[in-house]
Amino acid sequence: MNPRDALLVPFRFRVQFTRDSIGANGSSGGGSGEESIADGAFSDVTGLEASMEPRTIREGGANYLVHQRAGQSTFATVVLRRGLARVSDLWSWWALMSGASASGSSALAHRLTVRIRVADLDDTAAFVWRLDRAMPVKFKSPDLAARAAEVGIEELHLAHEGLYLERP
Repeated sequence: MNPRDALLVPFRFRVQFTRDSIGANGSSGGGSGEESIADGAFSDVTGLEASMEPRTIREGGANYLVHQRAGQSTFATVVLRRGLARVSDLWSWWALMSGASASGSSALAHRLTVRIRVADLDDTAAFVWRLDRAMPVKFKSPDLAARAAEVGIEELHLAHEGLYLERP
């Protein structure tokens, strides 16, 4: 481990925010046109969760049987806590998505792919969680205090349209 990375030991989860091309149907354009807008490291990641509501289908004449089929999938809001990243880049993304930016560009075109890299202690990637078409729904800076040794981002909440596990 090099000395620069030793400073990031408490920030075990590396996060990469990339902008990719979005097709006409709203789907990601794949990995070909990715542009990294920010990288960071966070000490806590919660909300890597997907659930599916089962659909029940009743069959006429079968009073004791209900068929179960896959229904709509939903995803929890992912929360990144206590992180180090280029705050100005993430704040610009927040401002664009929330409408606080004077830029006239479409917020949909700035949804990002977010990759959360989980590594072993020797920094070998164990696996990567990918969030498709993520957008920030809450941005929280730490309290400002002259004596505090706070980190750059207290919380970043992300809503997304898909959770995938990528193996290195």
